[in-house]
Amino acid sequence: MSFLDKNIINFNPKVFGLDLSDLSIKVFQLEREGSEDKIRSYASVEMPLGNIEDGRIVNKDKVAGAIKEAIRKSGPKKINTKKAVCSIPESKAFLRIINIPKMSESEAGEAIKWEMEANIPLPIEDVYFDWQFLKSDPAAEKQSVLTVAVSKEIVDDLVEVLEKSGLDVYGLELESVATVRSLMKKEEFDPALIVDIGARRTSLIVTEGEVPYFTSSIPFSSENLDYAISKDLKLDKNEAEKTKVSHGIHNFDQGSPVFDSIESLLENLIAEISKTIDFYNEVSKKSSGIEKIILCGGGSNLKGLVPYLAKRLGKEIHMGNPWINLNFGNNLPIVNKESSVRYSTAVGLAIRGLHYD
Repeated sequence: MSFLDKNIINFNPKVFGLDLSDLSIKVFQLEREGSEDKIRSYASVEMPLGNIEDGRIVNKDKVAGAIKEAIRKSGPKKINTKKAVCSIPESKAFLRIINIPKMSESEAGEAIKWEMEANIPLPIEDVYFDWQFLKSDPAAEKQSVLTVAVSKEIVDDLVEVLEKSGLDVYGLELESVATVRSLMKKEEFDPALIVDIGARRTSLIVTEGEVPYFTSSIPFSSENLDYAISKDLKLDKNEAEKTKVSHGIHNFDQGSPVFDSIESLLENLIAEISKTIDFYNEVSKKSSGIEKIILCGGGSNLKGLVPYLAKRLGKEIHMGNPWINLNFGNNLPIVNKESSVRYSTAVGLAIRGLHYD
């Protein structure tokens, strides 16, 4: 059934999280001392353009080298394992919740396979797929199942690169699943929308508690914002990035050159968020719709973005907190709040590594 786990006999394996994206590689390892969690090691390195394109690995040697560099740079302590749980790019995966007649897990495999064939745009023989029963009402006639399918080519290339890096692949996991694990509080069941703003794309993740209900990917990105500022204000790329970081859009209602440069892009983001919320409210047919939006990813740190989205969307807007399900006791985490949202996916992978079984 599963390409997401390897059943390896080890009562207490040490596993770290590895988050690959087009422009960066992040590593994160957690460890537990008594009842408290600690950040053992983390690092982020830039990935030069052209080595990973829209989640597809183009230059395996370069990517393997960057993974090794991230592990070397990690601190404050060194990563002390070669066992990794790695992210699968959202844009290359198909996540669906399907409903099948009530049956045992041992009987469900074939029924789920046929349902997936009807719900993914690739032949079933060309994908690896996995599935998991979701909690459901015992009185319900149908069983809800979370399904994931990924092209075999994407997975095989990823595994090859990880092994080329000297790592043992202990699991592969969708970015959205890891992100939800780090940002959604356990036992929280209200629907929410996670907006993960990255360097080259933004992922919209609708969750019902800890379960990603559906995901989509849109071209809104930090890179696009930099380009718009650069073009409008006649700045080079580095100057545009510095201007965006230092000024932000906190004066959006008073007139701001930076805001004026990127307003149309922000309006496109708002339109996509609104469409996603409307779609969920329509298909879920639940009495309570999405009222909470959680921001993460490096692009979410844009000054003034939270109040701007709150005003335009009329929803609760929160910055993500990747530590929400961790217990640091009386100690502050060594990663500051601003940086933490950049590591949301990596933290989710690390949490899975911390509780690996």
